[in-house]
Amino acid sequence: MAEKKQPQPGVHNAIRRRILIFVSLIVLVGFGSVICSLFNLQIIDYEEYKVRAANQQLKDVVIPANRGIIYDANMKVLAQSATVWTVAVDPSNIEEEDREPIAEGLSEILEVDKQSILDKLAKTDTAYQSIKLKVEKPVADAVRQFALEGNDGDGYGGISLTQDSKRYYPYGNFLATVIGFTGTDNTGLYGLEAYYDDVLGGTPGRQVSAQTAAGGDMGYDYNSFYAPQDGDSLVLTIDEVIQHYAEKELDRAVQDYNAIERGVVIVMDVDTGAILAMATKGDFDPNDPFTIYDEAKRAEVDAVVDDPNTEEDEHAQALLQAQYAQWRNKAVSDLYEPGSVFKLVTASAALDSGSSTLNDSFVCTGSINVSGTIMRCAHTEGHGAESFAQALSNSCNPAFIQIGTKMGAQTFYSYFNAFGLTVPTGIDLPGEAQSQFYTAEGLGPVQLASCSFGQSNKVTPIQMITAVATIANGGNLVQPHLVSKILDANGNLVESIEPEAKRQVISEDTSRKILDIMQDEKTVGRAYVQGYRVGGKSGTSQKLDSDDPDARISSFVGVAPCDDPEIAVLVILDEPQNSVDGEVFGGYLAAPVVGQIMSQALPYLGVEKIYTAEEAAVADVAVPSVVGYEVANAQVVLTRDKGLQVNVVGNGSTVLRQFPSSGTLPKGGTVTLYTEEGIAEEMVTVPNFTGYSVSAVEQMANALGLNLRKEGNISASDVIATDQSLEQGTSVAVGTVVTVTFHTANATVE
Repeated sequence: MAEKKQPQPGVHNAIRRRILIFVSLIVLVGFGSVICSLFNLQIIDYEEYKVRAANQQLKDVVIPANRGIIYDANMKVLAQSATVWTVAVDPSNIEEEDREPIAEGLSEILEVDKQSILDKLAKTDTAYQSIKLKVEKPVADAVRQFALEGNDGDGYGGISLTQDSKRYYPYGNFLATVIGFTGTDNTGLYGLEAYYDDVLGGTPGRQVSAQTAAGGDMGYDYNSFYAPQDGDSLVLTIDEVIQHYAEKELDRAVQDYNAIERGVVIVMDVDTGAILAMATKGDFDPNDPFTIYDEAKRAEVDAVVDDPNTEEDEHAQALLQAQYAQWRNKAVSDLYEPGSVFKLVTASAALDSGSSTLNDSFVCTGSINVSGTIMRCAHTEGHGAESFAQALSNSCNPAFIQIGTKMGAQTFYSYFNAFGLTVPTGIDLPGEAQSQFYTAEGLGPVQLASCSFGQSNKVTPIQMITAVATIANGGNLVQPHLVSKILDANGNLVESIEPEAKRQVISEDTSRKILDIMQDEKTVGRAYVQGYRVGGKSGTSQKLDSDDPDARISSFVGVAPCDDPEIAVLVILDEPQNSVDGEVFGGYLAAPVVGQIMSQALPYLGVEKIYTAEEAAVADVAVPSVVGYEVANAQVVLTRDKGLQVNVVGNGSTVLRQFPSSGTLPKGGTVTLYTEEGIAEEMVTVPNFTGYSVSAVEQMANALGLNLRKEGNISASDVIATDQSLEQGTSVAVGTVVTVTFHTANATVE
């Protein structure tokens, strides 16, 4: 029998040592990896994993701040924010059997497509799906009640309402292109809303709370709240009353004359540069800015169909272009050739530089040859011999070519620059355009001639009225601006904005001379307002860059009162299609608009009327109430004391009622006294007065028993009615006042 081999002790121990070393190495490597991982997690990558953990465990809800309020100069609210809510669902926390009734209920309350809600509820791997934004309180309350009391009183989980903010513009399209609007995230997208976004926007708040992995609230209390800070508010220089006057008159003119490229009006305080009114018509409603409000433009956009052979979204592009067009504030963003309105600048520069004087004389034959180029006067038969003042009153192109030539390119350009026409004004609005002009080196004889009467150089409307304000206020270039104050959320003053004049451009003496000429009957034309010394200048410029050779811009600028100027008004009608007497001259179309605005704004501003002898003869008188008087006594009060006529209706001895009962009547107007009960007022139909002489209008009004108020220049023999306050065909009571405006039929209207 073979003998068993016994293991050698040394070999056994060596194997054991190897195994032990191997296991130890594995343990060391393992523990080392764990330690390294822990070191990375807890030391090196601590902040990163801290954020990840917080994101998984904390729900962070942003609470938007309310934007600041935008006020007019009299603290009327033009834009404000209000609390609204976002309705959302948590699909991961909603049972499958509840999806249908939840979708049904929310669809009915929110007026949202039911299927779109069901599609969002089906996304069970998500904890948040937005259903509707900017929900107002009554609807939010209905959603809240549905979530609490639906499902036969047991309620529905997974429906949430988050506080948000929405911008409101209580006056609709009022001041739309100036105020602008905000986006769905309450960020300013246009106008003052965009320019002052940092001021108005405020700082959002936050609410941080613990949440489960599924996105629900933890069972223990953890909640941190950081209150939002509402934005600061703006107080504008805009006066809501004057803005309404300006918008009403401009809107009517744009429609009456079919200005296809819209119209512009600016009213400026000539001493401070404060903008009292600014508008572009047509416009839009900032509460719904993405809708196209011009029916013709909307039809054009709707007619655009995408080409299936291209990848371009042509309809969307056409819609976007139409939206930008209606948002555009032409007062600051559009360039135009100001035409004869610019002659005020040329005349001021010529007198101030001494290159011309009031004693200079010129001869106009109807045209002038400038280096081989024939340039014509609007008065084709020529003005003959004329003085400097007559050249401006006549708006004579050949005379102003001579004035510009005498001045020379360098002097012309230096004043053009001094009037601020080479750089943007810096008004507090986005999108101000840069003017296009010839430098001194580029002003050859033809260019200088054209620029002298307002063609070739292109400026913005805000630049043009700022230059006119400089002429009116004694020669100081002012800074146009729209915001006068910034207030905090509690109404405390943060900043008062009072820009100073930039520089003296012309002397006070030059300013006075130009203002005197601007009051000439031919110069102010159809912007004349009884009782006020209104000065003005019309302009009718050709759009040289237009494909339409007949495209024109009709404009007029007015200043009042010229003995102590307070305001300037600029009105521009871009490509009017309807004419007056076959013409689209600014003196015909734009001047009456300026006059109507002046006639309302000046009394509102407290500017006292000072009548000439001719004006005083037809000035209004206050109508006293004589109700309860004996008829004989009433007649004495009205006729002897007030210079009014009396029409007695009825056989009673006491006045029971009168028409008109208050207000004012033109001197010599008629008050109807009713002395018996039950007598109805007699009604008449307003005729068309325009185009008739003063005497003819008087006869028509008297025959109908209407009280006639005559405005405009009625002293000249060749005046005709150009406007009336009541539309033809309107039915009114006998004794109603109709205001008819008269102007010289052959006044210079370029």
